[in-house]
Amino acid sequence: MKYILTVAAILVVALGVAGIVHGEADDSPGLQLLGVLLVLGAVVFGIRNLRGGS
Repeated sequence: MKYILTVAAILVVALGVAGIVHGEADDSPGLQLLGVLLVLGAVVFGIRNLRGGS
């Protein structure tokens, strides 16, 4: 189960990076912010998941 959640976090990071790239191309600061928040949240979630945090 831990690895499934880690893979989900990796997919969310990819989605966030895609949002950042598309926001840059479309000159949309809101989409870039959402992408950054997705990436940061997924990284924190993934690290907590791998370390066994609650």
